[in-house]
Amino acid sequence: MAKKEVTLKSMQWKMFLLGFFKIPLLHFCSPKLLHIDAEKIQLRIKLRRRTKNHLNSMYFGALAVGADVAGGLQAFYFAEQEGKKISFAFKGMNAQFLKRAETDVTFESNQGAIVKAALDKSVSTGERVNQSIEVLAKNTSGEVVATFEMIISLKVIN
Repeated sequence: MAKKEVTLKSMQWKMFLLGFFKIPLLHFCSPKLLHIDAEKIQLRIKLRRRTKNHLNSMYFGALAVGADVAGGLQAFYFAEQEGKKISFAFKGMNAQFLKRAETDVTFESNQGAIVKAALDKSVSTGERVNQSIEVLAKNTSGEVVATFEMIISLKVIN
């Protein structure tokens, strides 16, 4: 089966719809998808009244939303490409906060090959697959402000 072309704009629209109808906190934080392909995903959450804490840095919950989307959207990207439906959840998360995020934050994951391998394994076995991936959160200067280890759990639905 030929791979379907999945564009940045179509994934941004799907993320908006997901936030609007299914995950209100996602809509509340309004992440913007900057880049998505088979290897890498980048998105940004702006530091603004909704996303900052009393210290004028990005709130833990907003950082978790960014890591969640960066970790999960790539699985949906591959599922969309292959015309598959998936059941997706996070099984765990480990976060290290290195410094305060006092600017907009870009979330980045270069784990596309790992996510694709997990999806392929689920297709071949028919079982749920758990896989650990890494997400980096960077400020506007490019400094890493937090690292996240996200354990994704996915299963292809027939």
